[in-house]
Amino acid sequence: MAADGLPNVQLLRRGVERWQAGHPWIYRADLNGDPALDGGEVVRVTDGRGWFIGKAFYSKQSKISLRWLTYDDVPVDADFFRQRIQSADELRRRALPGESTYRVIHGEADGIPGLVVDRYGDHLSAQFLVPATEQRKALLVDLLQEHFRPRGIVNRSDVGVRNLEGLTPEKGLLRGELPGPVTFHEGLVRMSADLLEGQKTGAFLDQRENHVMAGHYAHGEALDCFAYVGGFALQLATKAKSVTAIEISDAAAAQLRQNAAANKLGNLDVVVANAFDFLRDAVDEGRHFDTIVLDPPSFAKNKDAIAAALRGYKEINLRAMQLLRPGGILISASCTYHVDEQAFEDMLASAAADARRRVQIIERRGAGRDHPVLLNLRETRYLKCFVLRVL
Repeated sequence: MAADGLPNVQLLRRGVERWQAGHPWIYRADLNGDPALDGGEVVRVTDGRGWFIGKAFYSKQSKISLRWLTYDDVPVDADFFRQRIQSADELRRRALPGESTYRVIHGEADGIPGLVVDRYGDHLSAQFLVPATEQRKALLVDLLQEHFRPRGIVNRSDVGVRNLEGLTPEKGLLRGELPGPVTFHEGLVRMSADLLEGQKTGAFLDQRENHVMAGHYAHGEALDCFAYVGGFALQLATKAKSVTAIEISDAAAAQLRQNAAANKLGNLDVVVANAFDFLRDAVDEGRHFDTIVLDPPSFAKNKDAIAAALRGYKEINLRAMQLLRPGGILISASCTYHVDEQAFEDMLASAAADARRRVQIIERRGAGRDHPVLLNLRETRYLKCFVLRVL
């Protein structure tokens, strides 16, 4: 124990090099011995000489033992987290003036590892992903209540990553009132989200700016695969002649139809089907489209699944390129962080070659400005979104 009562955790040389290079994660193999801690502690990080080099959250069960908090010898207390919350929200207010729906805290990228918070107007939806944030849940909720004055805060920690940390997935109401479906705007479209039962924290806020962008490119006959509740499909319908939205879930398809009706978009047809099967059949039937969006769920949960994921991505992108008329637009996204941008682009090039189509890259995009990327943590750049034009 140090003078401030915090335990010391010493790094091996490669761990020190990783820490000094700016990567915020230190793995168990880079520690000098077993700290014999319960997990969830704030610890002082030292090099091989015992010199202080920063503070971090400690995890006992995860392969990621340390998550960076600060290089400075400062108290990690309520004021520490209060300042991080204020700083994170200041960025969003500058980047997205006037918005009331956005990601408030993006974990490591905002200096609070293991905490994700999204704002939906007067309500917040939060995920506590590591023992340190789980153990400080009451404090963090108090600080969020203090800063945002929301009508309610929902816990959406019902995610599998908590199992890796020895935590049980959970969800429920943390503070205030439980909202019904909340509504928010994306460009010209009004969306609805269920904060307690919807995907992620209620909606896919990381794609909001890409949803709006898709509307600018939409024309002619459009196809949206893996449509969920219509983030892309509804935007396409504001400009395209017609939109076919493919969604495998009956519940999501029903919500998409409701969203289309609420926006008075009568040119959108929802088909409950497997997107892989639909694309294959559409090619066999000789169908064609002018705009296609591919936004599938993650295809790889770990590195062992990368090869299979790339095969899946290539299959759907190859068929989409075959379906597009000359001058057609393909918006292709991947949220699989194990597949980096270069690997995704290489897959697109291979698909184009096999489809015997010349393809232009119009835009390379990622998550919205409320999902900042930490320079030394590539994992925060998990979302890739390419806008392509088929010649």
